[in-house]
Amino acid sequence: MAPGQTQQERAALHVENIGGIDETDVTFSPGVTVLSGRNATNRTSLLQGLMAALGSDNVSIKGGAEEAEVTLDLGDESYTRRLYRHNGGVASDGDPYLDDSTVADLFAFLLESNEARKAIRQGQDLREIIMRPVDTDEVQTEIDRLVRERKRIEEELEDIDSLKGKLPKLEERRTSLQNDIEEKREELEAKESELEDADIEETREEKEELEGELSELRRKRSTLEDIRYDIDTERETIESLRAERNELESEQATLPETPMGDIDELDSRIERLRDEKQAIEGEINELQSIISFNEEMLEDADTDVLAALQEGSDGPLTDQLLEAETVTCWTCGSEVEEEQIERTIGQLRELSQDKFGEISDIESDLDELTDQRRELKETQRERDRTDRRLSELETELEESQAELERLQERREELTDEIADIEETVEELEGKSYSDILDLHKEANQLEYDLGRLENDLDSVETDIERVEDRIGEQEDLNAELESVEAEIESLRAKIGRIEEQATEGFNEHMDTVLELLDYENLERIWIERKEREAREGRRKVQKTTFELHIIRNTASNQTYEDTVDHLSESEREVTGLIFALAGYLAHEVHQKVPFMVLDSLEAIDADRLAVLVDYLNDYADYLVVALLTEDAAALDESYDRITDI
Repeated sequence: MAPGQTQQERAALHVENIGGIDETDVTFSPGVTVLSGRNATNRTSLLQGLMAALGSDNVSIKGGAEEAEVTLDLGDESYTRRLYRHNGGVASDGDPYLDDSTVADLFAFLLESNEARKAIRQGQDLREIIMRPVDTDEVQTEIDRLVRERKRIEEELEDIDSLKGKLPKLEERRTSLQNDIEEKREELEAKESELEDADIEETREEKEELEGELSELRRKRSTLEDIRYDIDTERETIESLRAERNELESEQATLPETPMGDIDELDSRIERLRDEKQAIEGEINELQSIISFNEEMLEDADTDVLAALQEGSDGPLTDQLLEAETVTCWTCGSEVEEEQIERTIGQLRELSQDKFGEISDIESDLDELTDQRRELKETQRERDRTDRRLSELETELEESQAELERLQERREELTDEIADIEETVEELEGKSYSDILDLHKEANQLEYDLGRLENDLDSVETDIERVEDRIGEQEDLNAELESVEAEIESLRAKIGRIEEQATEGFNEHMDTVLELLDYENLERIWIERKEREAREGRRKVQKTTFELHIIRNTASNQTYEDTVDHLSESEREVTGLIFALAGYLAHEVHQKVPFMVLDSLEAIDADRLAVLVDYLNDYADYLVVALLTEDAAALDESYDRITDI
């Protein structure tokens, strides 16, 4: 409802060149407004004008006119829209009431061509109609993204649980290293004390030479240890890269080939179908214009409009018009029966409905092709990603292999260098101060061992710190997981909620209306919401369907299930209207647009029409109904009536 609008506001509508209307102004009061008259009195055209102002594109411009205009004044707001012919169709500009009229076209603008009504008449997919305003593909894409996010979080939490199991061992290792370090320090202190107390006669130069060799030996050994560690690390990296490469190659083998030609072919087919749909829509607009023009001309057949066509014909005009139920054809000037023209108009209407059916089929094909294209592109993206990563892995493997070879060469060099130093040390040990040299060598080894232990301790403490940090993230990850799961459930429930509201609403209102209308031997009409398994690409998914059930009873009060094909025209139309009402309520259309319009209700008898209009009046602020004069007579006299358009 527009800002500032109240239930007491009157709505003023101005229409120019819509359908068969040249120009007209009407006012609607809240509640029911009945457009009463015989066929071809511009009732449908007025409804189209109202729909155009509200935002619908399902309107036709008056035959012979190049543009049309509608204005709806509602409270303090005014909504104006101009329509004009463009490339064989109808384009528009201006400021309609609705930016997107999808839900209103489906569930509030209930003309004969309304798709919710047609879905019942033609046995089409009822769920697709109900769910069309919801971008289910977008919702499913978001659900898939959230499911992947949930899996990532769960993997992180599993990693944290695994790290929790490692923490006690790391702490135990830290304690052990701390004890070993303390012992080594005590040993080193004792060894250094021995060196201080030793009485040696070697010269300062010899001592310095030995200490220098031992220091170099210790440094070389430390470097060799680091190299060995780096070699082990590089080997682990290579093993990890190879494992990832094997996994990706296996994954790649399962991906189907997606030649660009297939995607291009789908693009071409989609483009062709869209062009075909646009062409058919242009044909429909032309047919609507022709129908409206002929209805207008048929209405004015006894006026001066056609008098000019009869100039030059034999006999006075009044003699020609005495022929029962005949009019002068405005295309050829000959006399034809009015009923024949009405039959022709009816055939044109049927052709128009067939065209609407073709558009529905094309839209179904478009949806299927679009899904196929999306799956192919997704597969191609996955293959491209796999190819890129495999290429990166090959590069990383080459680099790691080269680094491993370099480290191995360096290890060999160090081994040789250490051997040379050890030989020099052995020569020095052969001198008279060999005992002192042994003490120095032992002290150097203790220093080396102490340094290695301290490095190991630093590494373990770093690991402990990393594990503790990761464990500290667990609470945030759990909260994030709960949020993602709640969002997944909310999105899944969004679709299910609309489906459930629509089916339950239809069943409830259908039960009430059938009881009010009292159709003979029609026990119940209801929709069952069912789940079935279907295949989408390489995976199986659950699909929801709406199954319409019709229950009748026999003279002996036995019930049996019937089909839509066996419904009477009246029963079928009532079912279509209640189905539209179910969608109207499930999508809360009354909060988006205050009008509901009804047309083409001739199949329903007048008394039942009166009951049905009373029933629908409870759900829309403004209910505008186009009826034949005799049907309108059965409605409540308090309803506003418009008889002259």
